[in-house]
Amino acid sequence: METRLNLFENEVGAKFAKRFANAGMVVAQSSLPKATQELVSLRASQLNGCGWCIDMHTKEAAAAGETAVRLHLVAAWRESTVFSEAEQAALAFAEEGTRLADAYQGVSDETWAQVRKHYDEDQTTALVCLVALINAANRLAVIVHQQGGSYEPGMFAAAMG
Repeated sequence: METRLNLFENEVGAKFAKRFANAGMVVAQSSLPKATQELVSLRASQLNGCGWCIDMHTKEAAAAGETAVRLHLVAAWRESTVFSEAEQAALAFAEEGTRLADAYQGVSDETWAQVRKHYDEDQTTALVCLVALINAANRLAVIVHQQGGSYEPGMFAAAMG
């Protein structure tokens, strides 16, 4: 599989990427814990089969101090003991917010209640925005076959700088 189009080298794609990154900065600068942001991004990317985003968020999380054990267990977080209740709520939210077509209600009331139990209004808002953004990023990368494997921590931030 070859990359179909390099969005970063195309004028329209580059403009869009900068604005998209600016929206992402709002979430990045929020009080939602950075570890939670990376775990949520990683889980949604796994569900969407986005190699580029899995590569990016795994490496960014590791560079920020996330352990290999936790990164390896994100895909099986329900059968793991390494995630806090708050992180479990965020991961459930990420899954339900990503699999909208699988559930007519989207995010369940139970998952929403768990998120609200662990995150304040600003953090919950950031989580909603993050799930929307990562799903959009996954779709962009999967559509153009942006492949994982070559990402280096800080690369996206440097390109958007």
